[in-house]
Amino acid sequence: MAVEINESNFEELVINSGKPVVLDFWAVWCGPCRMLAPFIEEMHTEYGDKAIIGKVDVDSNNEIAMKYGIRNIPTVLFIKNGEVADKVVGAVPKSTLTAKLDSLL
Repeated sequence: MAVEINESNFEELVINSGKPVVLDFWAVWCGPCRMLAPFIEEMHTEYGDKAIIGKVDVDSNNEIAMKYGIRNIPTVLFIKNGEVADKVVGAVPKSTLTAKLDSLL
């Protein structure tokens, strides 16, 4: 299962990570988020040793969502060295997500 990112582990797992980080901003009530969820889980399995694949529940972690200006979900941020390197808004094919992550590895 993808890593649950919250305000208590955000600094350690995202900002100070030595690996690229994929952050899926989602909510339980979001239909398109449910469409994207299996891709995020597959990426966690496939890239687990090379990148951190995390999920941020916007309802429980609104400070993180506000920090990155998340206005629509799902939004997936690709973070390298603590900085946003790329972004996808909306439900997209898995190939789109993996291509963006591959470019950061």
